[in-house]
Amino acid sequence: MKNVTLRQLRVLTSVARHLSFVRAAEELHLTPPAVSMQIKELESEVGLPLFDRSPRAVSLTMVGEYVLAHTQRVLAAMRDTEDMVARFRGLKSGPLDVAMVSTAKYFLPRLLAKFRDEHPGIDIRLQVCNNRDQIVRLMQEGAVELAIMGRPPKGWPTRAEPFAMHPHVLVTAVDHRFVHLEEVPAAALSGESFIVREPGSGTRAALDEYLHAHHVTTRVAMQMSSNEAIKQAVMSGMGVALLSLHTVGLELEYGLIATPNVEGLPVMRRWHVVNNLAKTLSPAAEAFRYFVLDSGEAFLARQFPHELPAARAASNE
Repeated sequence: MKNVTLRQLRVLTSVARHLSFVRAAEELHLTPPAVSMQIKELESEVGLPLFDRSPRAVSLTMVGEYVLAHTQRVLAAMRDTEDMVARFRGLKSGPLDVAMVSTAKYFLPRLLAKFRDEHPGIDIRLQVCNNRDQIVRLMQEGAVELAIMGRPPKGWPTRAEPFAMHPHVLVTAVDHRFVHLEEVPAAALSGESFIVREPGSGTRAALDEYLHAHHVTTRVAMQMSSNEAIKQAVMSGMGVALLSLHTVGLELEYGLIATPNVEGLPVMRRWHVVNNLAKTLSPAAEAFRYFVLDSGEAFLARQFPHELPAARAASNE
């Protein structure tokens, strides 16, 4: 159980208290699919089911009751650390240098604004990078203290902490033939023209991972280094693309783009807050790190409430 997160434990206690995934989601300001996914990941780490699920009721298994008892002790210990954290909440001033991959620009500025509301004296300096190689260089040079990215760097000592799920979905024009299908087989993608990000980007890596897993070969119609350009090309009917769901919230809200239900999608990645272990974080950076880990997932759930096709069934649990 070395990969269990505090977020999963908090979700466990809420579901156990309400014996309802829906009511737990309301309490935690998450979507029911997000709650269900956290519990399933926790059960995967435990190796045994924690809840018995039926169409009418949810109840703890015997293993779930034991895990819950220990979870409550862990969370109680965390509450004892609030006095230590309080000094960061009362932080008055200082610089905060943050880097982000370009896909994070759809939510991170708003999250930073929320943080600044609590710490108005913090001087925030945000750098947008096209790929993680640029972020790694900035962190190694000491130009930034924290980074928000999907795929953490490898090969040098960093602390990468996941704070929210990062779904990637197929996006098409609203009049595409896939829109009218209940589920699109993965094999059907072989006949589509794809508009893709450049190699090295997290979005391109997610697409390559999906195509390899489903043994699908596609035709690349265009390669672009901008999510905005890809969205415009997709909406004009020039092809389809695999994009982060967090990049198309506005287009979905106004019915400008479609996300058909495709076999094996969404590809679920994670957002991480990353720092260089060789450098001690400043009080401002430590405060923002804590803020992201504590509030990031609920913030994203509120900003991007669109229900994922593959998760709809889970919302009924």
